[in-house]
Amino acid sequence: MRQKYYLPFYLVILLPFIASCGSKEKEYDATGVFEATEVTVSAKSTGELKTFDITEGQMVESGVVVGKIDAYQLQMTASQLEAQKRQLGMSRNATDSRRLDLEKQLSSINQQISNAQRERQRFSELVRDGAVPQKQLDDINNQIKVLERQRDATRDQIRSNNASLAEQSKGIGAQMDGIEAQRKQIADQIANTEVKAPLSGTILEKYVERGEFVTTGKPLFKIADTENMFIRAYVTSAQLQNIKVGQKAKVFADYGDGQKKEYEGTVSWISSRSEFTPKTILTDDERADLVYAIKVAIKNDGYVKIGMYGEVKF
Repeated sequence: MRQKYYLPFYLVILLPFIASCGSKEKEYDATGVFEATEVTVSAKSTGELKTFDITEGQMVESGVVVGKIDAYQLQMTASQLEAQKRQLGMSRNATDSRRLDLEKQLSSINQQISNAQRERQRFSELVRDGAVPQKQLDDINNQIKVLERQRDATRDQIRSNNASLAEQSKGIGAQMDGIEAQRKQIADQIANTEVKAPLSGTILEKYVERGEFVTTGKPLFKIADTENMFIRAYVTSAQLQNIKVGQKAKVFADYGDGQKKEYEGTVSWISSRSEFTPKTILTDDERADLVYAIKVAIKNDGYVKIGMYGEVKF
């Protein structure tokens, strides 16, 4: 008679669980930490920080003025330069006006000569006919000679003045160019007294307060683009052969105690160099000594925080 064997009851209960554990697919291919593009904004000017209305955790838009450094002395210098420029402009206008007056005077003399010559022609005919005495014709001829001498003198004066006025105008133009260069430089310095957010994001740290004296290069605050974040993960060379830039992936934000939130990600960067496995990172093959860093970009909905752990599934 064949003897029958029976498994203990606890093995019957555990067998399905053991089988399922042995066949269960791993939920992630790599793990890492969420990061964001961070920028430390420094002062571009020296002076008292007149306004600085930001708080840590505040969201700001790119280009928004969040602070203002004292610019009083720069503004006074700009006003003085504007006054000098206006004065030089008036001098140039006066120079042009003198040149125009001489040209008008010459035009008037030429017109008088032309009129006198027509009168001389008319009186010459009258003298031949005996209608007027010769003296009247002689007077007209003398008048024409006087006008011609005035014309020649005016021409000489115009030529002389043109040379002199050209030098003056050239000098004035050079001065105005120099003042304009200074004005643009001061305008740029005044613009640098405005503290602006270089990108849209969250204020992470604030290093100074309103009323403090800051110098050029002093850090003022740190901002991060928390809307466009990425997870930096590490993969083995075996995994790397199946990963490329632009590839889609699932990213999970790990809140602990099994709480996760899924995001659609895109591989945005793959390191070209291997490195030893960071102590805080687990890979699919924990025996691997050398791994490659990758970045998977996600669109943050406000729940992912910098430094939070996450998982990537390709």
